[in-house]
Amino acid sequence: MTGSSNVGHFVWYDLMTNDPKGAEDFYTGLIDWGTRSWDDGDQNHTLWTNRDTPFGGVVELTEEARKAGAPAHWLAYVAVEDIRAAIARAGELGGSVLHGPTDIPGVGSWAVLTDPQGGVFSIYQSAGEPPAEAASAELGGFSWHELATTDHEAAFNFYSELFEWNPGEAMDMGEAGIYQLYGAGGDPLGGMFNKPKEMQGPPMWLYYVKVGDVNEAVKKVAELGGQVINGPMEVPGGDLIAQCLDPQGALFAIHSSSSD
Repeated sequence: MTGSSNVGHFVWYDLMTNDPKGAEDFYTGLIDWGTRSWDDGDQNHTLWTNRDTPFGGVVELTEEARKAGAPAHWLAYVAVEDIRAAIARAGELGGSVLHGPTDIPGVGSWAVLTDPQGGVFSIYQSAGEPPAEAASAELGGFSWHELATTDHEAAFNFYSELFEWNPGEAMDMGEAGIYQLYGAGGDPLGGMFNKPKEMQGPPMWLYYVKVGDVNEAVKKVAELGGQVINGPMEVPGGDLIAQCLDPQGALFAIHSSSSD
């Protein structure tokens, strides 16, 4: 996790899964990611790479997590300058700590938090230069970060105070309600909305990966043992998206741009 300063941006993505090898086969076949081994001195880890640049990791769910009912899922990390100050501020704003902070000698510190509505996210402080934001404009990069929650206005206020995110357009989606865009500085990051009644479970983050052609990618999802649960569909601006499950049940989404 190294690179230039990008505090307030998403900089790392871990896949928590029951079957690391199966997950590696699925995503490298679908998105053309690579993998790389990394030894931190205690154990060997598998990192995701996009064009040879690491951007995340593959983490096997612990037995404790499985017994607690934790499903396979993606977990994204937002860069902060001071992890302990960020944890304290999150608590003042109504969030809570699920894990950490945990120090990785010579690398940095990370923690897993929840927002006041129950959405789970992570924060990361580098031991040296803060990590660079994953290149969202490149194929294989995470291009959008979407929060489905129970109170998008309260959720945005929390993240805005914690990360200094700024509001973008509040898009009126009719019966679906308001879709609130947000960003960091001048960079768009994603959107937040109130999840519909039929969307069961707690508030959750969904991360979109940029692919060349969503229509072709959804065919691969099925061929590789995954499932398309919504889409392909066109969104404002003409881009295409689809929401999917990998073979281990982790939710993710894919996105292709109409301008490419």
